Amino acid sequence: MNPKIDTKREAKRIIFGLIGAVIMAVNIKTFVRAGGLYPGGFNGVTLLFQTICDRFFDIAVPFSPISLALNAIPAIISFKAIGKKFTVITSLMIVATSVLTDMVPAIPITQDILLISVFGGLINGVAISIALIGGASTGGTDFIAIYFAEKKNKDVWNYILLANAVVLLVAGYLFGWDKALYSIIFQYASTQMIHLLYQTYKKVTLFVITDEPEAVYQAIYEVTNHSATEFTATGMYSNEKRKMIYSVVSTMEAKVLTQKVMEADPHAFVNVVKTDTLVGRFYQKETY
Repeated sequence: MNPKIDTKREAKRIIFGLIGAVIMAVNIKTFVRAGGLYPGGFNGVTLLFQTICDRFFDIAVPFSPISLALNAIPAIISFKAIGKKFTVITSLMIVATSVLTDMVPAIPITQDILLISVFGGLINGVAISIALIGGASTGGTDFIAIYFAEKKNKDVWNYILLANAVVLLVAGYLFGWDKALYSIIFQYASTQMIHLLYQTYKKVTLFVITDEPEAVYQAIYEVTNHSATEFTATGMYSNEKRKMIYSVVSTMEAKVLTQKVMEADPHAFVNVVKTDTLVGRFYQKETY
């Protein structure tokens, strides 16, 4: 890889990671703690542990050491399974989030628990998405989600949402079910925001009816580095022979590619179909 491109890539990771860390820390102090919520993941476990120590043992435990200890094992696994640079940048973000959470002053914006749950969840999803788009993550369960996305080509964010239910059950049993139920709203809003903003691993199938198959294929290859399959088709109404190009690309690539295809053949007919399952060889750009 070009050293300049590699430097820009790492700089992007650091910048996006730090932005995500700042947003995450401010959100924890502004919304999450104000509402007594448990955001799921290792942040939720950390907050739950802090609350248990405070309520039952009258011990004020800082956020940083618990969060760092919980993230240690997933970080080691990620270092070997996902990528060294990705893990290092993510680890820096974990440290930054932990330290900032202890440093940022608590400034509650509202006491309305429903508003806190919805907007806190949306902001949490934005923070995670910014980190992921930059090529880093917020650590913890993100390591798990990215491992399955990168290595198994599976979207497991909703499964992580279900796994977080364990934290909520414990929190609900110890501190009241109202906070646990509001935390579900928080986590759902966060998950949906991630699905909206981060679409790298979502796939779509592209069908293009065209008279310029070579130009369309070239556009697909240049944008995605994917190949395509050409079929000979016959228009039922006109009885004319045309070509159909078939390819599978990511959702984000499809948005750019559709425009490129229409530039290559203004008379092309493009159909983009959601792809839920994909088996076989599929080129995935190296992100981590």
